[in-house]
Amino acid sequence: MYNRAHFPPCYAGSSEEHAHMELIADAAITDVTGFTAGSVHAGIKKDGQSLDLCIIYSLVPATAAGVFTRNKVRAAPVTISEQRLKNGRCQAIVVNAGNANCCTGKRGHADAERMIDLTARKLGIDPSDVVVASTGVIGVHLPMDRVEPGIDSIVLRSDGGADAARAIMTTDTRSKMAGARLRIDGKTITIAGIAKGSGMIHPNMATMLGFLVTDAAVAPDYLRRLVGEAADESFNQMTVDGDTSTNDSLIVLANGQAGNRPIDSGHPAAATFKTALTAVAADLARAIARDGEGATKFIEMIVEGAVDAADARRAAKAVVSSSLVKTAVYGADPNWGRILCAMGYSGAQIEESKVDLRIGDVWLMRGGEIQAFDRDQGVSALGGPDVEIWANLNLGSGVGRAWGCDLTEGYIDINGRYTT
Repeated sequence: MYNRAHFPPCYAGSSEEHAHMELIADAAITDVTGFTAGSVHAGIKKDGQSLDLCIIYSLVPATAAGVFTRNKVRAAPVTISEQRLKNGRCQAIVVNAGNANCCTGKRGHADAERMIDLTARKLGIDPSDVVVASTGVIGVHLPMDRVEPGIDSIVLRSDGGADAARAIMTTDTRSKMAGARLRIDGKTITIAGIAKGSGMIHPNMATMLGFLVTDAAVAPDYLRRLVGEAADESFNQMTVDGDTSTNDSLIVLANGQAGNRPIDSGHPAAATFKTALTAVAADLARAIARDGEGATKFIEMIVEGAVDAADARRAAKAVVSSSLVKTAVYGADPNWGRILCAMGYSGAQIEESKVDLRIGDVWLMRGGEIQAFDRDQGVSALGGPDVEIWANLNLGSGVGRAWGCDLTEGYIDINGRYTT
């Protein structure tokens, strides 16, 4: 049964609304009715052995929507998939890891289209119902002599979801899967998602890829709106290193196999479905932040009392994005002025004289006044694997959260030798 502790306050609705909702840890996308997946090692990744190519397939055409990077340098798969999803439907996603197919010119565009055509032919569906995503090194052409036979050799399976989560990884140390189950119109609805990301993570719509699927029936226009709103409250609220990728893609497919009445803004369960979708996305976002390149600590910043939710999210993300905050967390240095500094330049409305601030249970400021604290307690609050920072701006009712990680020598080691 649904546990409210799993849902942050910014996603929480009424108890009635959530009476039949539960999160599912490590849910596979193939746990959702009507979805299969297949993965292979095609030899794209430089390690020469990992799964690096997969297809996610809905047995019937699905309502679909996506949001993509706002970086003005955009990978070929991003521009192609964004255009194709304007029709509001999709049946298959083909994804490769190890090569971003970005800054690859006309050939890169043709290679992405070729991946789509090969997938469509394999599945016996129209190419217009296939989208493509890539992640990995920028500025290198795809090894199509490996990609083409790789696509041909993929076998779709009803239990292939966990392999798909591994196939999209690059520098990730572990796969990311999440899900939720709820009741709508007397039907059991399942949502599940996978994501990848560890470095070049600072989404603006993470290199981040996210794919969520559901057997709910959802109206196309409403799904399009929901995906943008869910991204704003989840993936766009986490960061690892402040670099917005050229390949960020979040794609959601809803195939309607649960048999519910299509969910739109007027449906009585619309808010419940939005909460569940956002919660799954947030679980995946937190997993990415925990797996940041070289990271040893996970940071959650909670801002309450902002003038509105957007301002709260803005202030929270500035804190977890700050290199000074991230290094202080790494060193367990309670140099808390860096937190207030980051909120001050975030663009959020803030009045220093009204701010309450604490790290864990250690109070640092109340009503803008410095609070005496035991330095050892401050060090201890920053010493564990999970660090919570909380602030109340006392200006309104806006609540927001953001997630990040510490910045360590390990990040430099990984990225200083990324292609060598």
